[in-house]
Amino acid sequence: MMTLSDLRIKIFADGAEKRTMLELLQNPLIQGFTTNPTLMRKAGVSDYESFARDILREIRNHPISFEVFADEFSEMERQAHKIASWGKNVFVKVPVTNTRREPALDLICRLSQKGIQLNVTALLALDQVRDVCSALRKDVPAYVSVFAGRIADTGRDPLPLMTAALEYTRMLDRTELIWASPRELLNVFQADAMGCDVITVTGDILKKLSLVGKDLHQYSLETVAMFYEDAQSSGFTL
Repeated sequence: MMTLSDLRIKIFADGAEKRTMLELLQNPLIQGFTTNPTLMRKAGVSDYESFARDILREIRNHPISFEVFADEFSEMERQAHKIASWGKNVFVKVPVTNTRREPALDLICRLSQKGIQLNVTALLALDQVRDVCSALRKDVPAYVSVFAGRIADTGRDPLPLMTAALEYTRMLDRTELIWASPRELLNVFQADAMGCDVITVTGDILKKLSLVGKDLHQYSLETVAMFYEDAQSSGFTL
């Protein structure tokens, strides 16, 4: 079985809790960070820019993505330029469409042509990957973030789509494919095996990294002990 040291894929931590992010900054397995408005809301962030600038005082050498949160493309563009100005390691997350199903391709093209590092997010279909890659400038760093976990939630195997998506991102010198929204630790190894560049991992999955390679008989024993101890603690009788 592969070990964590065998992995070629880059692991980005997905979250918006400052304490956790700074702890993960010390973990050599973590090579980047991603956030989004939903994670920020969950973490209790109330001032978007203050939070971002505060984090960037600590996270200086790892790529980190902050997302625009407008629905009109003109306002997305304004926000994108502002976010990009916060640091050289900042990537601006732009959704593949707005809420009215209008593709963001023209905006993506304009921003990329101006040299803004993008993380195009919320892709779930292969034609979206194709179109986004066509809009990106070949020599400007970018991520294409495909939500493989959400594809799996629909009963579809994401591996064929991710493999095909990789063919598109490989046509661009500085664009990398992200396996986003993984559902279990196994996805890290699946993404690595198919050659994906990056996987974003939440805290719940990161906590399971210590289980990699664990002896299954020992794990079985610990599971039995957990059931027994919980039954005793509950005072169950028959």
